[in-house]
Amino acid sequence: MGEMFVSQALLVGVKKERGAVKRFVVLVAVAVLASAPAVVMRVIGLRPDPLMDAAIFGVAILAAGFLLSWSAEAAERHIAQGLVLAAVALVTVLPEYAVDIYYAYQAGRAGAESQYVHYAAANMTGANRLLVGFAWPLLVFLHWVKERHRRVELTRGNAVEVAYLLLASLYAVVILLKGRIALVDLAVLVGIYAAYVWRVRHVVKPDGPDEDEEPGPAAALQQLPLRVQWTIMAGLATVACAIILLAAEPFAEAMVAAGRVLGINEFLLIQWLAPLASEAPAVMIAILFVLAGRAAAGLTTMISDKIKQWTLLVGMLPLAMSIGAGATTARPLDARQTEEFFLTAAQSLPGVALLLRLRLGILSAPVLAVLFVTQVGLAYHFRDDEARTIASLTILAWVYLGLACILFAVNGRSLIKMIRIALGSTATPIVGRTGASGTG
Repeated sequence: MGEMFVSQALLVGVKKERGAVKRFVVLVAVAVLASAPAVVMRVIGLRPDPLMDAAIFGVAILAAGFLLSWSAEAAERHIAQGLVLAAVALVTVLPEYAVDIYYAYQAGRAGAESQYVHYAAANMTGANRLLVGFAWPLLVFLHWVKERHRRVELTRGNAVEVAYLLLASLYAVVILLKGRIALVDLAVLVGIYAAYVWRVRHVVKPDGPDEDEEPGPAAALQQLPLRVQWTIMAGLATVACAIILLAAEPFAEAMVAAGRVLGINEFLLIQWLAPLASEAPAVMIAILFVLAGRAAAGLTTMISDKIKQWTLLVGMLPLAMSIGAGATTARPLDARQTEEFFLTAAQSLPGVALLLRLRLGILSAPVLAVLFVTQVGLAYHFRDDEARTIASLTILAWVYLGLACILFAVNGRSLIKMIRIALGSTATPIVGRTGASGTG
């Protein structure tokens, strides 16, 4: 009887594994088919209508983002070297960066006074703010709904992520004071990200029964032979990158044209709609972590994504402009861009301050969400009056800064620890879970 029971259990396990692989194949096929119209249109040069173009090429970028996220998610299980991990990270941010880099490149070609400069600022700031104002609160809310836990508790090892997000946010203030983003900032920001990768690879993470199980479609790859896994991961990444590179330019231009056709402010359309498509795969992976009972992993994914936004994305903009201009150039910040950058930097600081005690709770996360909705509402309400837009959002930025000062003062000891971690003064690996107390 015992042997029969074991055999039946093994048979059920095999069937489940095969079912997971089949579902993964179906999802990949759906993503590829969703991208096919955009590829065909780009190859034959067909542009039927700005609205249709934006929809078709936007769907292609979204689908390619899912392919890329599945590939990277599976690959990270087999990667140990920090430099290889950094290379994977650079590939995974391609959906988020492709459109913005295109706008920056065109700004370099057309000059600093062109609208492309504003479009690049809109896309970059929108992507950054969506993470803190929308994605983080969403994960906390889903965790509360599923587990009835009032807060997402991070591990002590996650102090590295929080510390480097703080460091990147503080350097954003330096850029703001300078009034421009130059190639020297690229060097500094890439250096911050490289230091983050090096530090995070030396963190000893706590063991858990489910730490080896990835949520979502990528988990199906674990059932296959290692050589087959690498072949599939490489194929997914190659196809996804090709789709994104083909779709980025027509999608970026279609967004501008669609705004004019619909009579919608182009800046706002690019700021909020384009990042929704590019950020969706990463946010979905984080949601799957939460639904799988690993809320800390989901929030860590979004914090890491924010670090990439503040370092690699911001730093790549002057490089793209310089390539477009054919000469070394800096990206100037005019009144509107200064306000947008100021608000984005100001929003980051209370977000980091709330994480200093390695938790984000059901009481504090809605504050980020309400302030985010307020900024979107103000920008839309004053969309036809740039002066009032700048004034209202600048006031909101000072509200963010005031909140950040209060939170940093309350969590002063934790702030000092985070700074030490960012500077690499922690001599021993960080292990275990936080036991700190504090408000959620």
